[in-house]
Amino acid sequence: MTRILVTGGAGYIGSHTAKRLSRQGFEVAVFDNLSRGHRDFVRWGPLVEGDLHDTALVRETLRWFKPDAIIHFAAFAYVGESVSNPGLYYRNNAGGTLSLLEAMRRTETRNIIVSSTCATYGQPDRQPIGEDTPQRPINPYGASKLMMEQLCADFGVAYGIKTVALRYFNASGCDPDGEIGERHDPEPHLIPRILMAATGEISHIEVFGRDYPTPDGTCIRDYIHVNDLADAHIQAARYLMDGGASDCFNLGTGHGASVAEVIAAAEKVAGKPIPLKHGPRRDGDPAMLVADPSKAAQVLNWRAGNFDLQQTVATAWNWHRKELERARG
Repeated sequence: MTRILVTGGAGYIGSHTAKRLSRQGFEVAVFDNLSRGHRDFVRWGPLVEGDLHDTALVRETLRWFKPDAIIHFAAFAYVGESVSNPGLYYRNNAGGTLSLLEAMRRTETRNIIVSSTCATYGQPDRQPIGEDTPQRPINPYGASKLMMEQLCADFGVAYGIKTVALRYFNASGCDPDGEIGERHDPEPHLIPRILMAATGEISHIEVFGRDYPTPDGTCIRDYIHVNDLADAHIQAARYLMDGGASDCFNLGTGHGASVAEVIAAAEKVAGKPIPLKHGPRRDGDPAMLVADPSKAAQVLNWRAGNFDLQQTVATAWNWHRKELERARG
C-alpha cells in the first residue's frame, strides 16, 4: 500500500486531505505539533505529535513510516500576524521546511508536495494569474512560502528531492459529511466570519472597500473548495511517484466571486440577512486575484469540481452549526 505522510494533517486543509487519501486507499500518517491543529481532526491514520524543528524526530518518523511521498501543510498562514511578527513566520514556515528537507535527505525520502500560496505573487499585474507571473510577495507570509519553494528547489538540485509546489487561492468550504471543517482561533477568513455574523457570534462582517474597479466595487477572489484542494495534492503525489519532474501549479476554479456575492450566497444559505459595515480598503489588498488553473489540468489531470459558491458556503454552514452545538454542549 502506498504511504503518505501529511505534515500539518491536524489542520484545516491537511485533515481534509488525509481523509481523501484514506478514502482512495492510501496509508496515511500525520505529523503535527497541535499548536494550531486539532487532535479530533486526526481520524484516518496515526498521529506523531511533534515539531518539525525536531529533525531527529522527523528523521525517526520517516524511517518508521517509510512514506512514498510527503504532503507538507505544516505552516502558519495569517497575513496580518506575519506582518506584526515576521520572525515567527520565517522561523516556522521556512525553518520547519528546512528541518523536514534535512530529514528527507538523510532517509532518502524523495517526493514532497508543498502547500504554497498565491500570496507569493504579491500584487500581480495581470489576471488570471499563471505560474509564469513574477513572484513578488508583499508580506512575510507570502515571502516565507516563497522561501519554502526555494529551499525545496535547492535540495532538489543538491540531493535529488522532487517537489511539487501548489500555489492555491482562497480555500473554502468544509467536508460535506460534516466530520471535519474549518476551526481557527482567531478566525480570519471571510466565509466563516460571515457565518459568525449570521449566528450573532460577532456583531457584523466588515467589508473593506467598496470602490474597487470591479462590478460591485468589492474585492474579487477565487474561492476553491477544500476537497478540490485535497484532490489536487493527491494528484500531485501520484504525479511525482509516477516519475514526474519537480514543478509548480496554481490551484483555483478560474472564476472569481466578489465579497458582496459571497455575502449574498451566505444570506441564501442561512435564510437571513447578514449584518455588515463598510470600511476603508486595507493596504495591500488587490482588487482581483483569480487563478489560471490550466497547467494543473494539463499536467496533473486535475480540475476543480465545485464551482457553485452557494453550495460551497452551505458545506461551511453545516459545519459551523455543528461546531456551535458542540461548543454549547
